[in-house]
Amino acid sequence: MKVLLLATHLNIGGVAVYTINLAKGLKKKDISVWVASSGGELVKRLEKNDIPHLTLGIRTKCEFNPKLILAFFKLLAFIKNNNIDIIHAQTRVTQVLAYFCSRFTRASYVSTCHGFFKKTRIARRFFGAWGKHVIAISDAVVDHLVKDLNVKNNDISLIYNGVDSEVFSQALDKDERGILKNNLGLAKSPVIGSISRLSPVKGLKYLLLAMKDILREMPEVRLLLVGEGPSKEYLMGLARKLGIENNVFFALNTTQTERFLSIIDVFIFYSLEEGLGLSLLEALASGKACVASNVGGYPLLSKTA
Repeated sequence: MKVLLLATHLNIGGVAVYTINLAKGLKKKDISVWVASSGGELVKRLEKNDIPHLTLGIRTKCEFNPKLILAFFKLLAFIKNNNIDIIHAQTRVTQVLAYFCSRFTRASYVSTCHGFFKKTRIARRFFGAWGKHVIAISDAVVDHLVKDLNVKNNDISLIYNGVDSEVFSQALDKDERGILKNNLGLAKSPVIGSISRLSPVKGLKYLLLAMKDILREMPEVRLLLVGEGPSKEYLMGLARKLGIENNVFFALNTTQTERFLSIIDVFIFYSLEEGLGLSLLEALASGKACVASNVGGYPLLSKTA
């Protein structure tokens, strides 16, 4: 069997990590696998595992962007030349590409729904492009697909997100943790941490508001926010406004989240909307005490943890 995984990009984030992990898993089962995307930092992980990557000019959130026409013809030729059997799309843009490619080849296509889409988008409601089958990463996503996007229950498979537990069960030793904390300015303080894209939907402003109350009881605590995104300047400004900037630290995105998890004492995931966030699963796999908002697939985790 020959499988092509499609993602808009392979920059650090849940969908990209899911795609990489899936590609590695398929290869271990002796399935021929390729990944196509606009590229990103995580392409190196594919190269490390000898998984071929096809670069496409599809870095856009609009499924009808004209640049996708060129990508379609390049992808179509690739699918035919390599006799691809299954196309697996990860994002809305790649769902549309996969739909049209499957119409002009013998390849079947499936998709994974990683989160929630706006109900008001007419294109999504009447041109779902979900493929012959769609994977939902949590029970909440199944309900969303059925109730909001008119996908038939029989066309959905519930497959929870997973992480490589071997990677996250190997913590840094005491000396390495001490060096990393010193480099970040955290010294020997207790650390509350979150690893996510810095965007409004992640609810991080509420974590900062809570941090102000925490510091009244435990002034030595530090908050570590790992990630990049459009809310970074706002969050830094909010920390200053609350007068807690000396206790809040920002670190850039990293492909080695296990290193940051090793120095976090309590992991917080305060998303306002989420399918089943990988960073929370990584924190659980690292043996961290975790606190998460009651949204998406998280209530299920609290029952099974």
